[in-house]
Amino acid sequence: MIREPAEAVVTDVGTVEIPLGLLAEAGLSPGAAVLIYSDGDGRIVIRRKADAIRDLLENGTL
Repeated sequence: MIREPAEAVVTDVGTVEIPLGLLAEAGLSPGAAVLIYSDGDGRIVIRRKADAIRDLLENGTL
């Protein structure tokens, strides 16, 4: 399900605050272990660490 985007700002130290509603929709809660990587073309992907590792082991890709 795609919701309307939320606006955020990258701070001078590189942090971005993600709204709790988006995190909840993605199944992430505060303290969740995630992997973050660039998908090119201005996209950054945030995935649950367990899901990313499972896909890497099963399919050889994140």
